[in-house]
Amino acid sequence: QVQLVESGGRSVQAGGSLRLSCVASGQSLERYAMGWFRRAPGNEREFVAGVAWHGGGGIYYGDFVKGRFTFSRDTSKNTVFLQMNDLKSDDTAVYFCAATTTIADLRRANIEYWGQGTQVTVSL
Repeated sequence: QVQLVESGGRSVQAGGSLRLSCVASGQSLERYAMGWFRRAPGNEREFVAGVAWHGGGGIYYGDFVKGRFTFSRDTSKNTVFLQMNDLKSDDTAVYFCAATTTIADLRRANIEYWGQGTQVTVSL
């Protein structure tokens, strides 16, 4: 069993930055992949970024990111981060932390554990 708690979402001006955090608790994450999804009203959920826990397979990003977002993790704290720079109005969404067995399943949204989501609102 894994519990995921996101934080860091808020309102920000276009062009600004945010860092989202997700703290995992419960069983060991060594065998898991973790990452981020987002969902805007009226839009489908989309993959943002993710990696296997120890990162051996590399970090994967959604196509829209194009260098603006950076995924990282602190294994000692069971925490992953999403640094979001040059935010745009289209980035407004609820951002969800997710964990599942493999990075392939993560990218396919075959998710075992979801966080509750944190709202990011980007104003013009």
